[in-house]
Amino acid sequence: MSHPAPNRVLIILILGALSTISPFAIDMYLPAFPEIAAALHTSTAKISLSIASYFAGLAAGQLIYGPLLDRFGRKRPLYAGLILFIVASLLCMRAQTVEWLAAMRFLQAFGGCVAQVAGMAMVRDFFPVRETAKIISLLILILGASPLLAPTTGGYVAVHLGWAWVFILLAAFAVLNVALLYWYLPEGHQPDKTVSLHPLPIFRNYLEVLREPQFITYSLSGAFAFAGLLVYVAGSPIIFMEVFHVSAQTFGFIFAGLAVGFIGSNQVNVLLLRKYSSEQIYRASLLVVCPVALLFLVGTHFGWFGLDLTLVLLFISLSCLGLAYPNAAALALVPFDHNIGSASAMLGFLQIGVSGLASASIGIFDSHDMQPVTIVLAATSWIGLAIFVIGKRRIPNVRYVEEKGAVPLVH
Repeated sequence: MSHPAPNRVLIILILGALSTISPFAIDMYLPAFPEIAAALHTSTAKISLSIASYFAGLAAGQLIYGPLLDRFGRKRPLYAGLILFIVASLLCMRAQTVEWLAAMRFLQAFGGCVAQVAGMAMVRDFFPVRETAKIISLLILILGASPLLAPTTGGYVAVHLGWAWVFILLAAFAVLNVALLYWYLPEGHQPDKTVSLHPLPIFRNYLEVLREPQFITYSLSGAFAFAGLLVYVAGSPIIFMEVFHVSAQTFGFIFAGLAVGFIGSNQVNVLLLRKYSSEQIYRASLLVVCPVALLFLVGTHFGWFGLDLTLVLLFISLSCLGLAYPNAAALALVPFDHNIGSASAMLGFLQIGVSGLASASIGIFDSHDMQPVTIVLAATSWIGLAIFVIGKRRIPNVRYVEEKGAVPLVH
């Protein structure tokens, strides 16, 4: 069957839609936490374990889909992963226990992860190298719709239709993406049977990446810094709906407003890079977020902050994290002239893996106050700074992004 020839704008929109599947799956059901907790006879903190399991599925998928997308082309793994996402989404709405919900969220993430991995790979398939940075920037703008729209939409749906409908909408969004792939997107990369799927060579590639001192320093430091964002995501229903008792719809507006800090700082980063190096921006962002996180922890313990000051501190923290991780990612990847695919996959694995473990701690504490969130936020930021300070001493010759004419990657 013939398919219409795609145009540039349509390709960018389709790749953007693919990239938003997992962010929508993370953000849309946050306002429904109290309703889900009541339905499953558990606490809101326990429901946050389903976020941690989603991150675990994302981390596992990062390492697996790269070789599959090279071996079988882009579309076949995409179809398989999105179908798994659809089935798991529908099974989420049938959950009777928090354990079942967490398990289905893992499968949902493992399936949906292919969309994010393939979407970034297809930027290189469809566009020349010189346009890559510009296309990625456009995708980031589309990606920014997730934290702005998803919680607000999820809050409205949870209030008026019930929390199960959030997962129906996620499944429907994935079905729409499958239809767009089939009708409007050509195969970006022909199957390559020379790509080995044997575990040993794949493992060796990843081991080679981990032996690079600059990669391990900036990837781990950046992963702990980035973990603060996802700890905030996991803890935000507790902070705003349990501690400050805002409604589900108000929560959606607050979440969207705070997201502006993270998204906006990503765009400011482009301007800062005209005057400062990636390393300077990364170091400065850590030196700001660490004392702010410590102040947030101490102030929460002594009850200094109401809703207004909490919002201010979170906005500053998220803005710093929006500056930190893109530059850490760029510095981690710059040493590689080959093995870039394996390095990117390992970078994503560490990012999501560390974030998943950090966010899981919110559910393990099973607390109804914000103290665990502030503890983990402070811990991850200071650990990130310590890894950066210690690790940089172990790098013989730091290679900077500017030396290769590269730009920071934004995830």
